[in-house]
Amino acid sequence: MLEPFASWSEFNVAVAGAGAALGGLLIVALSVNIRTIAESRGLAARAAASIAALILGVALCSAALIPGQVPLGFGIQVLLGTALCSLVVVRSALAVQRDGVQTGFRRYTAERILLFSAAPAVYAVGGILLVALPGSTAGLVFVAGATILAIVTTVLFSWIALVEVLR
Repeated sequence: MLEPFASWSEFNVAVAGAGAALGGLLIVALSVNIRTIAESRGLAARAAASIAALILGVALCSAALIPGQVPLGFGIQVLLGTALCSLVVVRSALAVQRDGVQTGFRRYTAERILLFSAAPAVYAVGGILLVALPGSTAGLVFVAGATILAIVTTVLFSWIALVEVLR
């Protein structure tokens, strides 16, 4: 494994495993309250965006472990993955906004959208840095930060899906 990826290998292995397990737990959490979640376009959209950001992190951590991976190639992979994830995020943001209008509960729309769009935005910065400055590790730091952010926001949404939805 080539530098700088060799020094990130333990992080990538740990996060890929933990992220995949968390993704499975999120699916189980969603199934507990599936009727309520399915009735709300906003909740279902937030679930989709949370899963997309988390799975992007798992995929990128796995891609970083590919032997012979180089920063420029990884940066392109980050940008392509972020573009796909962003499609889900934009559709989810529109659904959350429509849901807020329909239910009359628009007070927290911006916060809800920010929660699931923050990680993909940070992934995009990391991808741009990897492509623009392939010799720098700054892009890897941003991708790692986005992955951690995706994990945190997914755990927060899991709490909403399990508990807050019943209040």
